[in-house]
Amino acid sequence: MPSATEPPQSPAKPSAPRRQPQGPSPTVWENVPPRNPNFTGRERLLAELAERLADDRSPTAVLPEAMYGLGGIGKSQLAIEYVYRHQADYDLVCWVSSEHTPGIVNALSHLAGRLGVDDSGDASSTVAQGLDALRRGVPYTRWLLVFDNAENSQALAPYLPNSSHGAVLITSRNPQWEDIADCLEVNVFERAESIALLNKRGPALTPEDADTLAEALGDLPLAIEQAAAWRAQTGMPAQEYLRLFNEKRSDLLFEGAPNLYPESVATAWNVSLDRIEQTNPEALHLLQVCAYFAPEPIPRSLFYGAHRGKITPELDAALADPMRLGRAIREIKRFSLARVDPRNNSLQMHRLVQTVLSQRMTPGERDRMRLGAQLLLASADPRDPESNAQWGRYSELYPHVVASDAIHSADPWVRDLVFNTARSLQRFGDHESALKFTREAHEAATGLFGAEDEKTLLLAFWLGWILFTLGRYEEAAEINRETLNAHELAAHPGPTRAAEASESHLDAIGAVAADLRVKGDFPKALELSRRVFDTATEAFGEDDAVTLNAAHNLGVALRLVGNFREAYELDRTTWDLKQTLLGSEHEQTLLTRVGLTIDERELGLYQHARNRQEEVVSQYLRHLREDNPAVLHAKRVLAVTRRKAGDHAAALELSEQVLTVMEARFGQEYPDTIAAALGLSVDLRYTGHLERARELAEASLDHYRRIFGDHHPHTVSAQANLAIIARMDNRCESAYELDRAAYDALVGKLGERHPLTMVVATNLASDLAALSRHQEALDLGTTTLEHSTEVLGEMHPSTLSLAANRALDLHALERHDECDELHGLILGEMHERLGPDHPATTTLANWERANCFIDPLPL
Repeated sequence: MPSATEPPQSPAKPSAPRRQPQGPSPTVWENVPPRNPNFTGRERLLAELAERLADDRSPTAVLPEAMYGLGGIGKSQLAIEYVYRHQADYDLVCWVSSEHTPGIVNALSHLAGRLGVDDSGDASSTVAQGLDALRRGVPYTRWLLVFDNAENSQALAPYLPNSSHGAVLITSRNPQWEDIADCLEVNVFERAESIALLNKRGPALTPEDADTLAEALGDLPLAIEQAAAWRAQTGMPAQEYLRLFNEKRSDLLFEGAPNLYPESVATAWNVSLDRIEQTNPEALHLLQVCAYFAPEPIPRSLFYGAHRGKITPELDAALADPMRLGRAIREIKRFSLARVDPRNNSLQMHRLVQTVLSQRMTPGERDRMRLGAQLLLASADPRDPESNAQWGRYSELYPHVVASDAIHSADPWVRDLVFNTARSLQRFGDHESALKFTREAHEAATGLFGAEDEKTLLLAFWLGWILFTLGRYEEAAEINRETLNAHELAAHPGPTRAAEASESHLDAIGAVAADLRVKGDFPKALELSRRVFDTATEAFGEDDAVTLNAAHNLGVALRLVGNFREAYELDRTTWDLKQTLLGSEHEQTLLTRVGLTIDERELGLYQHARNRQEEVVSQYLRHLREDNPAVLHAKRVLAVTRRKAGDHAAALELSEQVLTVMEARFGQEYPDTIAAALGLSVDLRYTGHLERARELAEASLDHYRRIFGDHHPHTVSAQANLAIIARMDNRCESAYELDRAAYDALVGKLGERHPLTMVVATNLASDLAALSRHQEALDLGTTTLEHSTEVLGEMHPSTLSLAANRALDLHALERHDECDELHGLILGEMHERLGPDHPATTTLANWERANCFIDPLPL
């Protein structure tokens, strides 16, 4: 199919000077469609495009080029022709179908592998690293990316490498690209180009007949190509073709065509479609089904093998017979009604052909063919969206799932396809597409089946989970609450435990428990998490996947209320079961092992926790990349355990690394990024970088306030950390005010015996001492020491720190005998528990107060 440009006003400029090719073709040649042997004309536009894309005109990054114009105007064919003519100019050429974001992500993630990027992580990370390799020109310094049929600049912008090493070409029907690209409008053929193509593929036409036919077709390249194909196959004289053309035009079969297109567009194809209907009806029916796929490559594998349901007798017979199917596809190709690419074994229809096909069908035929397309897609569903081995297949199917309107299907197999597509998008790492598709699927299911139907609730739970993952907590909580209410209404009346004993109902309760943790209501969250675990254990057994997931979540809830011993015992059992059932290096097993490390750390087993977490990170890195979210979480936990074990320099190095990657991947306001920044601020403080520590602590506090509010324990923890830095900066009154407010908030929310409250009380006592209010410091420290001994044990490092600070308060009050006795006792215990060189031990030996920073626990 040819391309077009504006009518030339002057003789064509010569092409930009060509670089000397270093080889006959690029080293990397990804997804480029076959060259059109009938490409005609467009020399002026090709020359201008070559000049614009020449990357040797500037040492700085060059803006992409965006060619825009009507569908059927020939933009893609022009890009294909440019690529083939200039392939020797590039080391790498990649063609990216860009109508849907998953197609972009899938193509770029595959390309990343050709650039030496490890593709074992999620898609967004792989793509980010691949784009970075292109920006740096490693390993290729001369590359071309073609983003074909992109819809808008905002959606595409994140995937454009800003580099002087390569070039980017965009084709689009949308003219609005000025914000990120230089724009080049593509118009219809010059009349001479139309005539040249008409004569190229069929018997020669007289100048008059050629001009009349080109006029009738509106010089639209796609219509000219189709008419030329017809004449090449039939040898029909021009006057007879014009007679047929005029008859079909009078039928007004294209009443619904966009106003920008001439009526002749539909008429040209209807002539060919009438012929195919007479000679090969299964070919027509195949085209009709394909009208409900996306105008992107359709894998021919969709048509092979058994499919669910029946479409039409003729098409069913062709789908069951490879020879008949092959003949139907050849017939389609003969009349240029679809592009067949043998290299990737696909066919692709232009959207205008699809529109014509749809318009000439009856409403009943449309419904039947749309369902046929959906059933073919359901038959191709790998049914394993959790597996990264299938993500490429789901990305291939995704645009067709959308185009077929599968979300509005009531067929149970198609419903499974919709749900699996939503899951695969999220697992693939395309969170925004996952959110958009799942939200639309949920709305459609609500309209089809009602809000309380099981199919709707399944999508509702997944929608809530995606929102939670993205940190959109209020939206997640709203939909999770509605989902649980619907489950409870459906379960009433009946015994509560029996009514809840379904996986989806338990999932809904667990989701609401997570929302309560976000709100800071840790006790109520624990109550729900325990209810889910007990019900799952009774209904499914302790080693069922549902129960193990509930056990992991219960461990999270137990830690948040400060019950570290019970969390440890549960997590240890869960970890053992997961090792047996899933293997020691399965991601779910490692996730629980990280939780177990946190339990050990909070129980005061600092060196043991550090050693085990070093092992966990090594296990993760055997299977996942360093910027995988699970790996980043494990590394952040490791940084804290290094600090607790006394290795402040190693903790700082790792914290810096984790925060840098998290900010690049998720942004500064992503919850995990905030926690990483807060952890780094603590490490900076311990290594003497007080100013940057203060800046990070203030920023973390501001972020937490916006996300969780003023009184959430995470917000209060950040406030308490900032108070320590303020006191160290000799702003003792400010530190006291921060800690006093934090302490009051935690007492009201968690009680005075919660470990978080006791940590802040420890720091508040230090503030009082810094203000020379020594008796108040001693009184608060003594009370807190009693609580800590009861809750954590007398040999827990936090308890020992409280006792050490109490000795200093006794000294300030000139109670020297009591001070010396307590100081010597605690120093000996520190030597025994932490070692003589641990910073906590040396701090006490130097008669300095212990500061207790907080690392917020995972929600």
